[in-house]
Amino acid sequence: MAHALDRHVALIGFMGAGKTTLGALAAMRLGRRFIDLDRELERSLQQTIPELFEQRGEAEFRVLEAEATLSALCNERPAVLALGGGAVETPSIRRALKENALTVLVDVDAQTAWTRIGGNARPLARDEESFHALFRRRQPLYAETADAIALDVDGIVLAAAGIIVEGGSLARLPELVPDGEVEVVADATVLGLHRPPLEAPVHALRGGEEAKSLGAVERLWRDFRLGRDGTIAAFGGGCTTDAAGFAAATYLRGVGWVAVPTTLVGQVDAAIGGKTAVNLPEGKNLVGAFHWPVRTVIDPALLETLPESERRAGMAEVVKTGLLAGEPLWELPQAELVRRCASYKAAVCLRDPQELGERAVLNLGHTFAHALEAAGDYRRLSHGEAVALGLLAALRLSGLDTAAVEEVLQPHPVQVSRDAAWAALARDKKARNGTPRLVLLEAPGKPVTGVELPEEQVRAALDELIVD
Repeated sequence: MAHALDRHVALIGFMGAGKTTLGALAAMRLGRRFIDLDRELERSLQQTIPELFEQRGEAEFRVLEAEATLSALCNERPAVLALGGGAVETPSIRRALKENALTVLVDVDAQTAWTRIGGNARPLARDEESFHALFRRRQPLYAETADAIALDVDGIVLAAAGIIVEGGSLARLPELVPDGEVEVVADATVLGLHRPPLEAPVHALRGGEEAKSLGAVERLWRDFRLGRDGTIAAFGGGCTTDAAGFAAATYLRGVGWVAVPTTLVGQVDAAIGGKTAVNLPEGKNLVGAFHWPVRTVIDPALLETLPESERRAGMAEVVKTGLLAGEPLWELPQAELVRRCASYKAAVCLRDPQELGERAVLNLGHTFAHALEAAGDYRRLSHGEAVALGLLAALRLSGLDTAAVEEVLQPHPVQVSRDAAWAALARDKKARNGTPRLVLLEAPGKPVTGVELPEEQVRAALDELIVD
């Protein structure tokens, strides 16, 4: 597995890399315990690391370090672990990391590390020349042991979710897809612009919501020739990754898949978190499964060929994420915007992978959006246009300023059947006994889920989004 859905996240790296600081932040973002192995060792033995080195020597310290580290790695409850800088020199620890954790190298250069901690009480950081020599000696072990490299907390969260956000990563796809049989499910339009660099059969889907039908998925099921250890690579926008992911979840009772989103909405939202689904005439995403991708490969360079209408559609999800995070993420440069949004959603989904609780916050504006899409037979307006309108309704019901939505997304009311939209809203999968349950905001960055309001108030908010 290239993700840490059910495994520890283990941080390795040289002294001064920031494993303790970043590990504590990552644990908070992921909703996990944080264990700093050096601090645990000091607490259990009632001695500082310098005292352990001085009184027992490095050889005995490594034995004690291995015992504490192996004990933590064998605990079944996933945590974020910060390992000592020299822990990777112990073979038993390297083996346990491979079996029980996703290992992330918190990278740092030698001079920065020395500037941060050189000459302090650490027993291996007192002499600069030996410090640099030790750094050089350990680098091959860090490279061999690490599953991913991170420089900040967003990088750790993305690694934990199995997500790579990197310009040019499409070219690396052959090395990022698991070994074995591979078949590609791709948006036919995207195939005309970009070809996935995989020698594999390609199954083309129509773009947009037409891909998210039982008929389209049935054709995939019938055409696949994969064995149970095969992998499906989904190449396209959010509708393509939704349909391909659902096909992967159900074919042969489940095969692995890799998401390669090519649109802004896919890169910041739809391809992240393992929710896969198709639509029914009665409503959007009513048939689906939770099936986490083995890996998600996000190449922001693919967005350079995106039509303006698709870019605007993706910005609706960016604004939604910014409202949930309480930050104007929509103001960031494109590559950083994608990375920050992907990290935010990844953290929420790792905390609640099957939407049993707080993951519902990601539906901000979507109850209204899905109702409008269904009322328009999934043809009248795009998903992005629908989400923009849905966010407008959610902010109005929250009593909050709508300026960000109106200025960035410029939504316009849509012409669909009011009765059909209300029927779809009442049948939304989050509704209870026909009563819509909404995600609203107390304030930007403070979402509230499961809000039930009087029917006339919700219907009035929906009606404001529709023109006759």
